[in-house]
Amino acid sequence: MVLDIVSNKSKNLSSQKLRWRLLLSYMTVMMTILGISALAIYKYTRHNLYEQMDRRLEVLAQAASHNLVAIKAHYGKRQQRGLIGNSPASKTRCYLDNDGDLDIPWQNLRQPNQGVDWFDAQKRLVGNAGTLLNKLPPQPGRQFGQQKKIRTITLPVYSGSNGQKQLEGYIRANQVTNEVEVILTRLRWGLGIGGIGVIGMTGLGGIWLTKQSLKPIEQSFEQLKQFTADAAHELRSPLAAIKTSVQVMEYYPERLHPQDLKKIGAIASTTDHTIKLVEDLLLLTRIDSDSLQETATRVELSLTEILEDLLELFQSSAQEQKITLESHLFSNVRLKGDGAELARLFRNLIENALQYTPSGGKVTVTVKQERQNILVRIEDTGLGIAPEHLSSIFDRFWRADKARTRRSGGMGMGLSIAMAIAKRYQGKILVTSQLDLGSCFEVRLPIH
Repeated sequence: MVLDIVSNKSKNLSSQKLRWRLLLSYMTVMMTILGISALAIYKYTRHNLYEQMDRRLEVLAQAASHNLVAIKAHYGKRQQRGLIGNSPASKTRCYLDNDGDLDIPWQNLRQPNQGVDWFDAQKRLVGNAGTLLNKLPPQPGRQFGQQKKIRTITLPVYSGSNGQKQLEGYIRANQVTNEVEVILTRLRWGLGIGGIGVIGMTGLGGIWLTKQSLKPIEQSFEQLKQFTADAAHELRSPLAAIKTSVQVMEYYPERLHPQDLKKIGAIASTTDHTIKLVEDLLLLTRIDSDSLQETATRVELSLTEILEDLLELFQSSAQEQKITLESHLFSNVRLKGDGAELARLFRNLIENALQYTPSGGKVTVTVKQERQNILVRIEDTGLGIAPEHLSSIFDRFWRADKARTRRSGGMGMGLSIAMAIAKRYQGKILVTSQLDLGSCFEVRLPIH
C-alpha cells in the first residue's frame, strides 16, 4: 500500500483551508435544500395544472355524452347512404349547423385545441367535433392519459334504467397540453434564475457567517501557537542551567554518593529529552508562522555529503542495536537548500527507521536523481505500519500503540517535522509499509 501524504489532516489545516471547507459544506447543504424545495414546488404545480385540465375534460366529456345516441343515428344514416365506407375518419366530423364548432348546448366550454370523439359500443368512431382530432383508439374505462402532448379522458356511456344498463359507446375529450407546458417552462426558468440568485446571496452570506464563526477559533489557535512558542522559548534557559549543573556534577563523581550517580544520569537523560522536545516545538512553531521561510538561507550543497555524515553519526548506534546500516549513494547529487534543515529531515527518518527495527534487522539508505527530482529512499525491516495508521503517522504527537511499547523517549514529532521541512521544499513523502515486514519512506525533492 502506498500513501502519498502531502498535507496533515483537517485538524492541522490552515485557517483559510478550514474556512473554505466550512463554506463548501454550508453551500452544499443549502443547495441541496434549495434543489429539493424547487423540485417539490415544480412537481406540486405540475400536478395541480394537469389535475385542473383533467377536471375540465371530464366535464366536457360528461356534457357530450348526451349527444351520443343522436350522433350514432346520424352516423348510421350516412353509412346507409354510402357516404362513409372506407373514407378517412375526418369524414365522420359532425357539422350540425355548418359553423365548425361543437354545435351543442355546452359548446361555450370548448377551449382552443380541444376535441370530442364519439364511439359506439364496438369502439368505432361515429363522430367528432372541435379543433383537435385524436386518431388513437379509445381505451375502455375511466382513464386519464397523455400521448403526443395530448391529454385525454375517456368515459363509457350507458342507457337504460331500473338496474338494466346497456353500453351505448364511449366519449373521449381531448386537449393539447401546450398551454400547461408554456406555464411549466416559465416556472422552470423562474425557479432556475431565482435559484441562482438565492445561491449567490447564500454564498455571500455563508462567507460572512464563516468568517464570523471562525474568528474565535482563529484567535484561540493563534494564542495557542504564541503560548507554545513563548513557553518553549522560556524553558530553554532553565533547561540549559539544569544541563550545565548536571554536567558539572558528572564531572566530579567523587563528590557524589555512589547511589546518586544513577539519579544524576536519569536527570541528564530527561533533561536532554526535554531540550529536544522544546527545540522541536520551536521549530514547528516557526514553520507554522512562516518565519523560518524568511530567515533560511539556501545555497547549493551536496545532498550526498549530508547523508554520508548522518550515516557515520548513526553507525555506532546501529552496531549497538545489531542493525545493519547500508547505503547506496550516488555522487554529485546537489540541490539548493539549507544544510541544517535537510540534515534534520533525513536524520529524523533514519532515526525513526533504527528505532522501529529489531535486532538483526537492516536499514538501507538510497539516493538517486530522477529527471527533475531527487529521490531519497530509507527502507527498514522493522515492525511495519498498519494500513489504517498510514494516514496518521505524520500527525504531531501521534504514535501507534504497538510502536509505543518498543520506543523509549520521543514525543511523536519527528515525522511531522520531516514532512513540514519536505513541504517547504515543495517536496513530498511516499510511504510503503507492511506489518512485520518493514517500511519504506521515499522523499521526493525538486532540484529547482
